[in-house]
Amino acid sequence: MKYVLVTGGVVSGLGKGVTASSIGVLLKGCGLRVTSIKIDPYLNTDAGTMSPFEHGEVFVLDDGGEVDLDLGNYERFLDIKLTRDNNITTGKIYQAVIDKERRGDYLGKTVQVVPHITDEIQDWIERVARNPVDGTEEPADVCVIELGGTIGDIESMPFIEALGQFSYRVGPGNFCLVHVSLVPVLNVVGEQKTKPTQHSVRGLRGLGLTPDILACRSTQPLEENVKVKLAQFCHVPMSNIINLHDVTNIWHIPLLLRDQKAHESILKAFNLQCVGKVPREPKLSEWTERASKFDKLKTPVRIAMVGKYTGLSDSYLSVLKALLHASVALDRKLVVDWVPSCDLEDSAAKETPDAYEKAWDLLKGAHGVLVPGGFGDRGVQGKILAAKYARENNVPYLGICLGMQTAVIEFARSVMKLRGANSTEFEPATTTPCVIFMPEGSKTHMGATMRLGSRRTFFQVNTCKSAKLYGNASYVDERHRHRYEVNPDMVPEFEKAGLSFVGRDESGFRMEIIELPTHRFFVGAQFHPEFNSRPGKPSPLFLGLIAASSGQLDHLLQQSCGIVSSPARRNTCNGVTKQKLYQNGHVKNGLVNGYYANGNKIHT
Repeated sequence: MKYVLVTGGVVSGLGKGVTASSIGVLLKGCGLRVTSIKIDPYLNTDAGTMSPFEHGEVFVLDDGGEVDLDLGNYERFLDIKLTRDNNITTGKIYQAVIDKERRGDYLGKTVQVVPHITDEIQDWIERVARNPVDGTEEPADVCVIELGGTIGDIESMPFIEALGQFSYRVGPGNFCLVHVSLVPVLNVVGEQKTKPTQHSVRGLRGLGLTPDILACRSTQPLEENVKVKLAQFCHVPMSNIINLHDVTNIWHIPLLLRDQKAHESILKAFNLQCVGKVPREPKLSEWTERASKFDKLKTPVRIAMVGKYTGLSDSYLSVLKALLHASVALDRKLVVDWVPSCDLEDSAAKETPDAYEKAWDLLKGAHGVLVPGGFGDRGVQGKILAAKYARENNVPYLGICLGMQTAVIEFARSVMKLRGANSTEFEPATTTPCVIFMPEGSKTHMGATMRLGSRRTFFQVNTCKSAKLYGNASYVDERHRHRYEVNPDMVPEFEKAGLSFVGRDESGFRMEIIELPTHRFFVGAQFHPEFNSRPGKPSPLFLGLIAASSGQLDHLLQQSCGIVSSPARRNTCNGVTKQKLYQNGHVKNGLVNGYYANGNKIHT
């Protein structure tokens, strides 16, 4: 097993995650199997309870792991499926060591940061690196490890020490350190400055790690004299100084690495040229075509993103990427209009009239509307108004998780005239609970207590738009993250009024996908389809939204099996029979203690 460690210096937010992902793409293009690990030095066990404003989105894996958004980058770039163990946190490491101490595994010894914490880190990396991630049973050849934060952070010191020991543990030729640093330009002087990178490398060396490769971030390509200075003072060969300057889209980054022969530097550090089977030159034709296509797109498609975290785009990173994947596949230039849901509410008309007017102008000027997931009651009324606008004006709409729930509430209020309709999340005592707390959930513990991970959704109607977009599949596997669900007691009333629940779980009681059959495209999903979207395999529901917003939906639906985002989702294109489902998709007496009142256990 070979290991590439990616560290960062000078400032945070340099793009270590994209750099690590791109290195993985480069090595995968050389014919090597690649896996990834992200180290986050914070004390949280996972990212599940962290605010999107503070740390960006929470990415959800197939196994239900709530992890750092960089694991989403790894999965999208490398087209792999990771597990919760691929995200190491200080909380996980200390918890594992404390559990061992309580069991008596340390035989009465004094448990210390060195060697017990550092050994646990190394053992964890070696164990997880061997897990297959590409759908085969074969282990990876290379593990790319990203160390979060910046060199010099106090919280990352145990990891730095552990990784220093690890480089000796795996031996020469099995470890390569790539240090990502900043080469800024001061406006007053107008020249590229190397001192920040020099100091960063000096700090790294002082902690026991020596960089093999420098990946220098800059706004413009590095000047030759700057490379000479960096090589001289950082003790890194000129050929190993890679420039990652600003580009039009991140799909150019693997190409930048390839053009500067970064793969040769890494393979040289691994002594792979001496092995009988030398890795080939990286094959990145798909990336070249995709990056070039993106730059040439002219026809815009405007999507209004109505959410509560619009001040930080990373809060909806996977949603943005899924929109981008779909728009590029359909030859459209994506334009996202950020609409703070609070600004759509009636109260905003009085308190912030300018913001209110701007929000509604953006919503009405969009070709399609997307309401992503979220928690809490702030801005919910604005999301309900966005769903109402899209429904009444035949504007394409995609609601994800909470976006589906708000669409259901709006339908109940406006179409079914149930004025008090609401979710028990926002109004616990509501007399018309359209959306209810799931019986197996916990109201006292927040971490990892939701319905998480990949779950199966069965289509009830094979002629619905969603089923066609998924390639006429009888079922799909998508990732979930929610505590509330549509009240199955009310489903017959909704369907009688014209709202179709076209996707349900295996029991038939949990609602997964809604559609308005008479609408151009009005779809809601309880799951998060964005987490499975890939650059070359866009999410079907996002394809549907972009296609409907750009006048291409009919053509897309007429294709024999649609554009399916994963081979595993193709189930009936070749005549596979749909699994028998429970037909009585409602209950009469509510939900109690993890069971529906009729005795059927909730499938979690």
